[in-house]
Amino acid sequence: MGLLDILNSIQAGGVSNDPRARTAPASQGMSPTAKALLALLAIYAMKNLRRADAPPTQPAGPAGGNVSAGLPGGQGGNLGGGLGDLLRGTLGGVLGGAAAGTVLNGGLDNLLKQLQQGGQGDVARSWVGTGPNKAISQRDLANALGTDTLDQLSGQTGMDRGDLLSELSQHLPRFVDQLTPDGRLPTEEEASRMV
Repeated sequence: MGLLDILNSIQAGGVSNDPRARTAPASQGMSPTAKALLALLAIYAMKNLRRADAPPTQPAGPAGGNVSAGLPGGQGGNLGGGLGDLLRGTLGGVLGGAAAGTVLNGGLDNLLKQLQQGGQGDVARSWVGTGPNKAISQRDLANALGTDTLDQLSGQTGMDRGDLLSELSQHLPRFVDQLTPDGRLPTEEEASRMV
């Protein structure tokens, strides 16, 4: 299953009964929830790419930092410019070409590491594993992702923090599960075929 298939399945079904969380009609493009999931991967992919470009002696920076810093046009924490432009093109610029597998794989890997560092490693491993997915509370997810990341996602999607956390806590387990169908992170080659 490809990344867009996964996002479309989330957009088409399994949405809460909350009228604020309804999916966007096809004519309006991607739902805020699908954007949030894609943006979350992009944020952690950009952290991965930034670390890969950094000299070995340079520290990686604080978790949840400004991922648009150092990108063309990226100055603020609202995902304007660099990363925001990439997201508006459904990550076309980031996920296109040979680097697609690296970006998807790196984003997913860094997201799972962040969840583990935030005390949610057992929960995140259940999403990757072949058994049932454990639920994550909005509070635990907020603590694991951090304020900066949530502010960036909120700015990019237009969702307030409560709606964002509600949707992510509901859909992130299935999203990660579907991106890891073999009970492990996809290789870069496998990830590039998903894009």
